[in-house]
Amino acid sequence: MDEESQRRLNAEAPQIPHLWNRVGRLFSPYKRALLVTAGLVMFTAAAAVIPPLLVARIFDDALFPTGDAGVNMPLLIELVITMVVIYIAVAGLGVWQTFLTSTVGNQVTGDLRVKLFTRLQSMDLAFFTRTKTGVIQSRLQNDVGGVAGVLTTFVSSIVGNVVTVVASLIAMLLLDWRLTLIAVVLMPALVVVQRKVGQIRARIAAQTQESLSEMTAITQETLSVSGILLSKVYNRQRAETERYSAENRNQIHLQVRQAMSGQWFFGLVTVIMSSVPAVIYLFSGVLIARSADAGTASAISAGTVVAFTAIQARLLFPLMALMRVALEVQTSKALFARIFEYLDLIPAIEDAPDATDVSQAPGPVGQVEFRDVTFRYPDAPEDSRPTLDGVSFTVEPGSTHAFVGPSGAGKTTIVYLAARLHEASGGAVVFAGQGVRELTHESVVERVGVVSQETYLFHATIAENLRYAKPDATDEELEEACRAASIHDAIQSFEHGYDTMVGERGYRLSGGEKQRIAIARVLLKDPPVLLLDEATSALDTVSERVVQAALDRASQGRTTLTVAHRLSTVADADVIHVVEAGRIVETGTHSELIAMGGLYARLAEQQRD
Repeated sequence: MDEESQRRLNAEAPQIPHLWNRVGRLFSPYKRALLVTAGLVMFTAAAAVIPPLLVARIFDDALFPTGDAGVNMPLLIELVITMVVIYIAVAGLGVWQTFLTSTVGNQVTGDLRVKLFTRLQSMDLAFFTRTKTGVIQSRLQNDVGGVAGVLTTFVSSIVGNVVTVVASLIAMLLLDWRLTLIAVVLMPALVVVQRKVGQIRARIAAQTQESLSEMTAITQETLSVSGILLSKVYNRQRAETERYSAENRNQIHLQVRQAMSGQWFFGLVTVIMSSVPAVIYLFSGVLIARSADAGTASAISAGTVVAFTAIQARLLFPLMALMRVALEVQTSKALFARIFEYLDLIPAIEDAPDATDVSQAPGPVGQVEFRDVTFRYPDAPEDSRPTLDGVSFTVEPGSTHAFVGPSGAGKTTIVYLAARLHEASGGAVVFAGQGVRELTHESVVERVGVVSQETYLFHATIAENLRYAKPDATDEELEEACRAASIHDAIQSFEHGYDTMVGERGYRLSGGEKQRIAIARVLLKDPPVLLLDEATSALDTVSERVVQAALDRASQGRTTLTVAHRLSTVADADVIHVVEAGRIVETGTHSELIAMGGLYARLAEQQRD
């Protein structure tokens, strides 16, 4: 493949300005440890080159000194002891160095993972509705895991091997500059080839992570309780297995390609570097033979040849390690780019610099007002109809406003805008007399409680799920909230009571039990504003009556915005808004709307039928 085509393929990864500078800044909190590590690495790398130099003296001055003096035992013992001491020191410092590099590398990896998780937590609800959960999990786990090795070994590999290579080259030059030229003559060509291989591996790495992302998404979708139930009732297990198998085959193919890309290059490097000693022996023989023919002293000593080949052999591993690190860095570029792409996401909902707490708002807490609110999802086509268009109403503290209408009319969007889970595209959402954009998001959410149609419970005990709303709640407070939600007696009937595990997404409980636990959880939070999003629509008639009674009690004294499918559940609301195609088309009480004979009356008639 030509260079231009390869560059085009590498460009498929997200383009992040100053990527490597940003990666380097990840290490800034650990400067002191890095300096100590770098010092240890440089010392151990340089010290490791000394023993081969001592070998030259052992051969030339101790074992085979000039003349007939014989073996110089005092010098030999001194040199051998020095070598052993150096080996011990290098080994001990190497252990310390490994501990420091591992600690720093894993700390940086952990920091990166937490930063990414924190950024995802700050994203608005719309981001998660348009992004697969498996894709998000892949960025957090697979991508960060993919760069962990580079972060963990980067300092030791780069600094240590560079110092080793430089020290080895200096030692080789000191021994004999002619042999050094022979040893390094092919290195520039190897660097050029290594760069080509790195470009190929970077492209394959990006494809591999995309495939891993898709596999994670398939796993999350099909092996969740809801997913496995769906595949079983539609007899799609074989099809789901085949879908996973197909992506798995693609993953295997990519992993093999990634593993094999560059292996021929490293094989070539090994052959060349391993053959250098043989060439050095040959060249040394030529030099010695010429000296003998000329009747002059040998141009090179045996100790020099032995020491040189020993140092040259030490050059092979750090040189290959440097090339491997360079390949890994190039390969990880796509992974770093994917991580920073998510870190650079800008939440649609952010506090203004001068945002204030709800407690400082001019109006009463619990008052909610929409002023000509328009909303369009960020990824919606510009020429499409907005989800909400010119919605206006005012909810006074303690009153109940219901929103009814056909599916897709925008009812749930209104409720989520009130809690600022979405940001209005136009107009103003006013909370306690002040626009929500001028209030801190945390203070608004703190005063809002939500019970949705799809209740989410963690795979934990009932008590732990309840305390998610109030971590320091006492057992008495849990019981009081559950009594108010008409679920305490049911919980007491379980073998383990409040310590009962609810299972994945609460599947060990009935729909009515889950909803009442969700209501109890909201009651523990005790918010002044309650948002109910079709909280009883998925229940049977008996469960609906019990849950509705619990909701009625929970709504007392609170501002309540409720979305309902069954009109009978909101007949007693103070105000009912009929929503159609993103607009409020009718407003009034149940009896007033029936008398109008409009859309509400038609919906009521359909439900009676």
